[in-house]
Amino acid sequence: MSSLHRQLSQLLSAWSWRRRVDVSLCSATGLHLRTYCSTSSEPDPLQVHRRKLFLWFSHLPQEEKQFGGYFSPETMHVDPLIVERKAEERAGLLSLPLQTQPLSSSSVSVEQLFETTDTWNEGRGVNVLLYGAVGTGKSTVVRKLVLDWCTGTGLTHFKLLVPFSCEDLSELSKVASLRDLVSRKYLHLRKHPLLSGEGNQAKDVLFLFNGMEKMKLDFRIGSTELCSDPNEALPPNVVVVNLLRKYLLPEASILVTTRLSAMDRIPQKYVSRYAQICGFNDPGRQRAYFTSRLLQQSGETARDHEAQALIELLYLNLQRESQLAAACFLPSYCWLTCATLHFLHFTDAKAPIRTLTGIYTSFLRLNFGGEVLGTGAGTNVPIQGHNNSLMLYVVRTVGKMAFEGVTYKRTSFSEKELEQWIGGKTKTDEELHQLAMFRTDVLDFFLAPCVESGKHFPEALSENNEQRYVFAVPAMQEYLAALYVVLGENKSALEKLSKRMSVAIGQAGEDVNALFGILSKFIPLRIFAVFNLLKLFPKLYEKISSHNKGSIARTMATEMFRTEDSYNEDVLDQVEQSLLGVHGPQPQQHSEGPPFELYPIFMGGLLHYGNRVLLQQLGCSIQSTTVVQITRALRKHLVRELSKPQPPEEVMDLLVLLYEFQNPRLTAEVLASMRTIRLTNIRMTSLKCFVLSSVLSCTPTSYHLEELDLSSCLLTHDLLQTLWPAFRHTHNLNLQFNSLGPESCILLRDLLLDPKSSVRSLQLCDNPLLESGACTLLEALPENQSLRHLSLMHTGLGDLGALQLAERLQQHSGLQELNVAYNNIGDNAALALVDACREHPSIHTVHLYLNPLSDVGKQSLYVRGVPSSDSGSGRRVKVLASVTEGSDLSEDWHPILRVIRENALSWDRQRVQQQLKVFLRDLEWGRQQQQSLWKRLHFRRVEKGVRQTLELLEKDPPTPPTGYRM
Repeated sequence: MSSLHRQLSQLLSAWSWRRRVDVSLCSATGLHLRTYCSTSSEPDPLQVHRRKLFLWFSHLPQEEKQFGGYFSPETMHVDPLIVERKAEERAGLLSLPLQTQPLSSSSVSVEQLFETTDTWNEGRGVNVLLYGAVGTGKSTVVRKLVLDWCTGTGLTHFKLLVPFSCEDLSELSKVASLRDLVSRKYLHLRKHPLLSGEGNQAKDVLFLFNGMEKMKLDFRIGSTELCSDPNEALPPNVVVVNLLRKYLLPEASILVTTRLSAMDRIPQKYVSRYAQICGFNDPGRQRAYFTSRLLQQSGETARDHEAQALIELLYLNLQRESQLAAACFLPSYCWLTCATLHFLHFTDAKAPIRTLTGIYTSFLRLNFGGEVLGTGAGTNVPIQGHNNSLMLYVVRTVGKMAFEGVTYKRTSFSEKELEQWIGGKTKTDEELHQLAMFRTDVLDFFLAPCVESGKHFPEALSENNEQRYVFAVPAMQEYLAALYVVLGENKSALEKLSKRMSVAIGQAGEDVNALFGILSKFIPLRIFAVFNLLKLFPKLYEKISSHNKGSIARTMATEMFRTEDSYNEDVLDQVEQSLLGVHGPQPQQHSEGPPFELYPIFMGGLLHYGNRVLLQQLGCSIQSTTVVQITRALRKHLVRELSKPQPPEEVMDLLVLLYEFQNPRLTAEVLASMRTIRLTNIRMTSLKCFVLSSVLSCTPTSYHLEELDLSSCLLTHDLLQTLWPAFRHTHNLNLQFNSLGPESCILLRDLLLDPKSSVRSLQLCDNPLLESGACTLLEALPENQSLRHLSLMHTGLGDLGALQLAERLQQHSGLQELNVAYNNIGDNAALALVDACREHPSIHTVHLYLNPLSDVGKQSLYVRGVPSSDSGSGRRVKVLASVTEGSDLSEDWHPILRVIRENALSWDRQRVQQQLKVFLRDLEWGRQQQQSLWKRLHFRRVEKGVRQTLELLEKDPPTPPTGYRM
């Protein structure tokens, strides 16, 4: 389909109406439009109309770039359930906005709705009212309907389809005839005979009015005059009313889409058929949608396999009738699910910068962009002032409830609580109308009946068995709560009072000053001093407001580093589990309530300029001064918290916060106080690696971490490539216990050869590097001068690798410690390596334990490690080959046993047991050689430690830990 879009784009830039172009388009695109291709020199207006509509409606919104731009409307579309309703059935829909209605009718297609019925007069067109709540897919159905007509695969009995946006029509202030309205948008149709009104030609015309709730339609004869002339100029709403009345072009058919609350704005006698879009009512449709979105990557087999696995996990979660299945009843939430999973699993360095906050903000802009809350009393007069934004109304009602839930760690709400937060106190008639519209159209979009009873509910509430409601997706509660706080809606009473006084005084302006000047001549000084105090209110409000911004920053830092949340998984894993479910043992929750760790991260992400621009389009403004005040205070609080040691999960969450914030200066200032990043046991994904690299790339080139600990993080070669920028900022790099193979050594070799790299310690224990990988890595030793400590324990080095290492050691003068334990190295290779280390100018320690060394070989190693008497140097190389050195205990027996004990469960059990028995034999023989009772007791203590480790291995192994540290 990408070639199709390229060809259509070229046609748009250089439009030609000759027959040669027409024929080439029809044949190249494969749209099967040959019956419409013009054979004359003049272009067919209907064919031109089809082409232009196809181009316009094929355009994807900016939000679809979340998926990498591999999609087209044809491949992405999955038909939602459409049910035809009787006129009496549609009346009950407005009374129960929070309950899913039973589907008593069979599903229909839009094309079937325009089939002739006995109940409608012959010679008159059909008026179809297609309605549904926010997020059910009305706009998507309209787009697919238009594209099908353009390609000749749908609505083929209509020669002309004329789509209108009711939002555009409502903005027109001048009168215009029907033909003017058509030609204004579709110039090529300005003289078309199908719209002339002569004869019955209009029977081949279908008008489409999308979003009828945005227009002020009045069907009263006294308010809207009758008109049957397509050339008579009238207000746009009058033209639409006459079309629906069948007074203007009565033969034409009409499709109107609208929200639930606006259904009755068209009298029943003017509607031929009612049809409701019910979204995705079964897991099959949902799975088809997920497949169309996630399974079309850029042709990469590995990504397709991963996408297929994600789809299977999603489907399992949906089949369990989870809360996600209830949310994905709305296609909009299917989009959000796919966008989030694409963000979590398919983010790489080549993709544009995307954030989780940006996905949620884009999601709301897709569904509520430009939406206002009308009065609902048969008109659509918007509310005056800033309250007309529907999204702002959502923040002040649902957002306030979300904030209270986050504050008191609650995720469910009763019907009474909904009435309290959404309904509030007694309101005016206009406000009650607005509230009724909101409950009908929007409330279902955010809240759904809870299907997972008892989860995170207080005992007193769950025992009542009353219906409770939760946010459709858990993260939406935290997003709306964060938006409620950042917009400053949680003002204190003093702040609200001072703001009102400040606004009142500010509006008075110079008149107040002039009045004070006059009154000062007549009012005593003491009384006048009271009036002068009023001038202080703007400054007082400014101080209170500044203090409030500081409290927001303090709240963010406090929520980020909650002690009770430190045992939870990092936020990105929590988001993934909420979508894919938890398979296997449930994670142990140490906190009493649900963790709300996305809440402070969303607050940081909302301050990013790109998200503020999108929110501005939704009527939610976050001022730059607010961002500056919060940022300044946040930096102080984060630096203060980072002075304390933090668990790896909290460190990962901090990195996500800095990434979501997208503020390089703040990131650099916060990281300046961090010299160690420990992410041990964190399940690193492509996104987490990208986040780490992106955050560290904000620091200056002179910034270096003392240690970057990525041990037991399930790293692979592909992830290592993403982490390359982060490695260049690191002195001590710990990559132990991952899945790095020989191919990863090429990248690590290039890292050591990079002149901008300053890696001093490289730990690669328990990675299957093998001999080939180790030899590749050692190619960097001649040119690298920064490396001081190299750990290759349990990497499959073998004799060949050890001999290669011995040959290259003299080419690297800075190495000080070398760990090649547990590598199947024999006596000869070990002796060669120790000889090379003894001749090396700086190496002082070599680890060789757990290798198949003979007793003679070990004894020779200790002798070789001690400089000979005729050698001019007095430097000694410490060789750690066993817990004993001949008949004496090794002074390093304790670290050897510690390493074995911590890693025994992940190593070859039989091999480790064999080596421990060798240690016991060496200890027993050494103890028998001792004359001192004290030394014998010391031997006994070491023997006890070895036996305990051996007993641990001989028992049934417990669940192995997720990671180990050396």
